[in-house]
Amino acid sequence: MPTMSSWLIVLGVIVLTLVYIAYNYFHIKNLPEGTPEMVEMSSIIRSGAQTFLKTEFRSIVIVVLAVALVFSLFVEKTCGLTFIMGAMMSSIVCILGMQSATYANVRTANKARESLSIGDTVKVALCGGSISGLAVQAFGMLGFLMVLMLFGGVKHDVTSSGFLLNLSCNPYVMRVSTYSLGCSIVAMFNRVAGGNYTKAADISSDILGKLRHDLPEDDSRIPNTIADFIGDNVNDIAGNCSDLLESFVATLSASVMIAVTLYETNGESVGDTIFGSTTLFPIVLAGCGLLGCVLGLGFCNIKKMGDNPSKELDLSTWISAGCTVVFGGIASYLLFRSVPANDFALYGFKLGWASPWVSAIMGIVSGVAIGIITEYYTSTDYKPTRELAEICKEGEAFVVTKGDAIGSRSVLLPVLVIVVALIVSGVVGSSYGIAISALGMLGFVGATVSIDAFGPIADNAGGLAEACHLNAKVRVITDKLDAVGNTTAAIGKGFAIGSAAFATVSLIMAYVGNYTAIGMPLSLNFASFFVVAGGILGGALVEYFCAVLTDNTIDSAKKMADVGDQQMTEEVLAGKAKPDYNMMIKMAAQEAIHKMVLPSVLALLIPVIGGFILGVEFVGGILVGATIVAIPRAIFMGNSGGAFDNAKKYIESGQLEGCKKGSPAHRASVTGDTVGDTRKDVVGVSLDIFIKLMSTVANTIAPIISRFSLFR
Repeated sequence: MPTMSSWLIVLGVIVLTLVYIAYNYFHIKNLPEGTPEMVEMSSIIRSGAQTFLKTEFRSIVIVVLAVALVFSLFVEKTCGLTFIMGAMMSSIVCILGMQSATYANVRTANKARESLSIGDTVKVALCGGSISGLAVQAFGMLGFLMVLMLFGGVKHDVTSSGFLLNLSCNPYVMRVSTYSLGCSIVAMFNRVAGGNYTKAADISSDILGKLRHDLPEDDSRIPNTIADFIGDNVNDIAGNCSDLLESFVATLSASVMIAVTLYETNGESVGDTIFGSTTLFPIVLAGCGLLGCVLGLGFCNIKKMGDNPSKELDLSTWISAGCTVVFGGIASYLLFRSVPANDFALYGFKLGWASPWVSAIMGIVSGVAIGIITEYYTSTDYKPTRELAEICKEGEAFVVTKGDAIGSRSVLLPVLVIVVALIVSGVVGSSYGIAISALGMLGFVGATVSIDAFGPIADNAGGLAEACHLNAKVRVITDKLDAVGNTTAAIGKGFAIGSAAFATVSLIMAYVGNYTAIGMPLSLNFASFFVVAGGILGGALVEYFCAVLTDNTIDSAKKMADVGDQQMTEEVLAGKAKPDYNMMIKMAAQEAIHKMVLPSVLALLIPVIGGFILGVEFVGGILVGATIVAIPRAIFMGNSGGAFDNAKKYIESGQLEGCKKGSPAHRASVTGDTVGDTRKDVVGVSLDIFIKLMSTVANTIAPIISRFSLFR
């Protein structure tokens, strides 16, 4: 299969996807918004979300241009451009996702109001979510393909340097690495700042409404309510889109970098056929997954939806994953069938042409398995969350302790799934197999993000139904969707963390390859005290990162609660006047942008400083240590937070006998939810960005620190 024709086929799939995205976007936009009050509220949410992005992107543009200049001057002449391309693609996805979600939320609420049908309402929310999800995969691939086509693909025997410093690095490897890093920079901004924004607004709103003034959730008299609505879009849409796009692109980049390293390691012992196939297969596999996502989401878009949202959403995932498996197998056969058996042996491909395919299947199966495990520990349909709701009767201490136990117990199985997949893919396909396994897991990321985006759209729809005083029957429908959305969000976070583990392992292997001399075997010596010391520091940095994020969020929430409380005058509480929503929106944005500086700087500078002082092995240790600590920690945070949230909703829905809103058990569950909010929406989701960004930075600077370090 010639390279150019393969690129054109993949480009055709991307164009088809973009057409489908455009159709869904205008379809959603043309649906009626509802009552004048609903129109007004949704307009405020949309305007507030846009204001946040504008504020954030002013900082992003400065950082991106500065970093791009440094790369072009000191690393490689063209990689500043590819870095900007990565940042642009991630930014486009954020903006498009945010815009579509703020159109879809009010229209979802209105569809519930008009139809009083769960199935019809699910379809609107999923249609809105599919815009975000498919955009993640389509634009991530589009930018990557543009980098390859613009510079003539990937070559292994070329060197280049920056305008001011001659490092003699491979420009093709550096271009895909910096493209990935551009995506990572935007993801870090969105996850850290978005997490602080949404949870500061959410927690402060809960404090004012549920604890200080005994008002219903999302009551329009609470000044922080609209900021809370905006936060769902800022973090769970924009943040999640850039997060998964970054993971997806990182695995693409790692696969290509490892393909180059393997060829250089084997020298003249292998032919060019296997080099071309290994560099091309990741792009083709990603195209197969994207086509599968379009088919899966398209099928669910045209079929009649039932009253079981979980079943309908699961169906789209299974179709997308199944198509990725089938199409990926065909692609693996076509690309690797002509490779000589001796080349397979030298590359460690135990199953010949099927090795990349089997590795991809391991990633796909892992993604689905982690989703199922996460659903078990966070959904109200299963024992753990129901037990957590039951123990709320015993008070706050029991709630927090039980939630911690659920979170800790939930770590083992996902980690075991990741370990098995890494070992099997490594045995079957060597280091390349591990990278392809990571890509397989993210091969249907378009469907995963689409279903994840369903959650905040449904949450916003329920909030609008409450704030705009719609019929109680409408709120019943939106609450049902919101509960499902909480579970899909938890599954999405589990998937993001699992994919981060695969992506980071791939990036670490690529990093070792980037500083290893041509022809030498890849190794990171764990007997070296430099590696061990780096590993210990990496683990400690993860804990420090968690503390910084938690403190920042709680500090912002306390400030916003106190300022909002001052606005809750007798006139506002009586419904005779409206609070100043814009003040709270601006405050949330300012706090988020201010509080993101330190965490972002940590992720960017740690590999740089460590590398220039103690060299490449020390940085390798940091990456390994941070990954080992961060993955279980992130799973714990995400699953315990999801269980806390759904336990509260289980009580609020009246399913816990003898307990209702305002009861002692409910108040205890609110405390648990407040604890869980920071865990699942700030810390857990930021940890995967933290380790991926550090690994991507390390890959980019590997040629520099391998030549220049103070003590090595």
